[in-house]
Amino acid sequence: GTAAVLSGGPALPAAPRSGARSSLLFAHAPLGVRPTGWMVATTPEAPSGLPPPPPPPPDSAQAAEAAKEVEEDAPEDTRKKVDANAVSMNLQDTTINVMPVSFGKLFMTLTDGGMQYFLAGMRANAGLKAGRYMFEVSILETVYSAEPQGSRGPTPKQQLRIGLSTAGSSLFMCDGPESVCFDSEGFFHSEGPRKKASSKFGKAATVALLVNLDPASPNANTVSVFKDGWRACEPQAIPEYLRGKPLFPTITFRNLTVQANFGPTPRSKLPFNCRMVASAAQEDAVLVPTSKAKGDEPCEVVFPVGLPDQGYFDWVDLFKKQHPDYVELSDRALIEWAIKSGVWKSRQSSGSNDKPEPNFQLPLLDDWSARRVLSAVAPSLRRNFIVPELRANLVHSERAEQLQRFGGGTGFRRKAVVIMGSPAKDYTEHIQGLMLEEKKSKAEAERKIKAAAEERKRKSEEIAKKIREAKRAKTEAKEGAEEGKEDAEKEEGKADGAEGEEEKKEEAEEPAPEAIELTEEEKALVHRKSDVSDIAEKELNRSFASFSLPTKAEGFDDVTFAWQEEPECARLLKDFVMQRKLTGRVEDLQPGEWFKEQWSAWQKSLQEWRKLQQTFQDPAKRKAAAAKKQEEKGEDGDKDAAPIEIDAESIDAMGVEDITDLGNGEPLFAHFGFEDWMLASIRFELHLLLHAFKKDLDDPDRPGFGEKHLSFYYNKYFKKSFSIRNFGAKEFSDFLEFVKEFVGLDEKSGFLVARQGEGAAIEHFVKQTEEDRRERQRRIDAGDETAKLEFTRPAPPARGQQQQRGGGGG
Repeated sequence: GTAAVLSGGPALPAAPRSGARSSLLFAHAPLGVRPTGWMVATTPEAPSGLPPPPPPPPDSAQAAEAAKEVEEDAPEDTRKKVDANAVSMNLQDTTINVMPVSFGKLFMTLTDGGMQYFLAGMRANAGLKAGRYMFEVSILETVYSAEPQGSRGPTPKQQLRIGLSTAGSSLFMCDGPESVCFDSEGFFHSEGPRKKASSKFGKAATVALLVNLDPASPNANTVSVFKDGWRACEPQAIPEYLRGKPLFPTITFRNLTVQANFGPTPRSKLPFNCRMVASAAQEDAVLVPTSKAKGDEPCEVVFPVGLPDQGYFDWVDLFKKQHPDYVELSDRALIEWAIKSGVWKSRQSSGSNDKPEPNFQLPLLDDWSARRVLSAVAPSLRRNFIVPELRANLVHSERAEQLQRFGGGTGFRRKAVVIMGSPAKDYTEHIQGLMLEEKKSKAEAERKIKAAAEERKRKSEEIAKKIREAKRAKTEAKEGAEEGKEDAEKEEGKADGAEGEEEKKEEAEEPAPEAIELTEEEKALVHRKSDVSDIAEKELNRSFASFSLPTKAEGFDDVTFAWQEEPECARLLKDFVMQRKLTGRVEDLQPGEWFKEQWSAWQKSLQEWRKLQQTFQDPAKRKAAAAKKQEEKGEDGDKDAAPIEIDAESIDAMGVEDITDLGNGEPLFAHFGFEDWMLASIRFELHLLLHAFKKDLDDPDRPGFGEKHLSFYYNKYFKKSFSIRNFGAKEFSDFLEFVKEFVGLDEKSGFLVARQGEGAAIEHFVKQTEEDRRERQRRIDAGDETAKLEFTRPAPPARGQQQQRGGGGG
């Protein structure tokens, strides 16, 4: 039947439902945290501490196993024991998705918002050094969380690993060499590949891990797993490199609710008498204090503040190495956690070190739902945190949000650490160690590639030798020349001997590998170089102007400067911001009203001019336009007067008052080709862009921009692309020759500068273009073919953009 454990309410029905917990059903609670007052257990014993039922009678196979059990009853031990009540899971040594309930007797995991994909891990506060002891883990329920259609998370979806690990090692057993464990699929994980060791164990199972560190036992330095009191595998050896170290009981699990039992009484008695970890002799165990879990001192949250690409994340890694009790809250930590949980990630990653892209192909992870869950849960945990949000920690408004999250009675001491300037000695030693390891790894990879190539060559020569021998044997058998065969064998023996001597000589002459050391140039590096930027260029350009140093006035309990004093850090930040102003682009810059008015006026005039040119070039339309003009003169005009004969080429283009009529109805731009319209347009557009930029940004520290960002701002203002190749130019200096009367390049700052004032008349751009067209035509008539323009004719604007962009070229 079903045992109901009640606490302030009636039992819930025990039938499992789709998307619900199949063994224990809980009332709804936010963020996956379920209250302990409502539950229905289908396990042999409810988790309230009731006496365990007697073990089920063994079947014939189990009885046979018991008859040949390799372990014996534990002898009496009169040594002083550890405090049984002090042995428990170390709540300061768990992943932050572990939710302890029932006074730390039951452990659940967060399952909302993609958290169902993450492994949870926890380590006991008692490490074993000697003796033979056991502890138990009972699987009380399995969790089946709903997922978006098509999601393929890590498998198995419900998993348990029970084993041992060293202090400070990864809580995800199988992640590194500092642990041994059995998993719920029946595999044993140690050095080398995993191996099948037992049958699977799942819901309602009580799994015991036997740890034998007794040197007098024939099974010394082994671990065994028992299921519901019966041996599930043969003793498995603990690796040599773990022997002699305190080994802590550790549990890694996913989508399960488990109960950890360290004793002194087992839930499922083994075939032999064995003491539990809570009954260990003091000489055989080491206890880790867990004062913060009891609220004896405040927890701390650290906000590092540094500059991008100047060692920020290397410092964070060093801090975590020096302070292993601090948990990192960041996007990069979340991604690393998911990967260690078995979530597949595309190699085509993007983003930055500060904000990497997840690319897990799982909606609940790729939309950062898990980050939101952890952000809400973290302030309620009694843990130390470090929050390495590089960009956010530099911006006052975003620091305020973080401070508010960890304020308001949460009990956290909020500390900012500024890391700018010349680094401390420990940091320098740290990055040099990292660079040396990278260099050694690269050299080792190259050595392996070379060794593999040599091995392939050796095998190829071996095969060639065997082929030669087979051919010779076939020839000798055919000729039947015994004497010749003996001579050949002697010759072959000599050859083989010579080859052997040569191989030995090569082996003897093989030089010893050179010691890998950092060069003086590498040692002089202040920070490591990374292939990925700390902050994406676009994000950096949007926010660098808001960068500032933290102060206590913002709400920090403490602000420290790790590398250099505050005045020097303030100077470095100011210099960084100024340099970015000179070299970065303004991502959120928007065209102002002045620009819109000027641009609209140019487009309107350009359309009228192009239409007027088309009218003049069509004889019929030109005649009709002339007649209309004569009528408009009225009675005072001489309607029968002959048209004025004017030599347009002889008129000074720059002195023309009305560019639409030189006096005979001919416009100044009558002979413009598409190249001339392109020149007139690009000259005005660049002139307008440079003046509008200064007006809209209104920043005296950033009066302009350089060639590097011209295409970006051109597209932002005019909604079309810019390329010097459209003007037949290979270099930017060649392009500047076309617009030199209107745009130049400041040699000192490298900024583009407008040659004309912002009030320059738009007709001026047409006049200069006509002046240049005439000069170019004179050179072509004189036989100078280089004067011809090789522009790319612009594509006609798409329908719907015609009105927006006007008729301008360029």
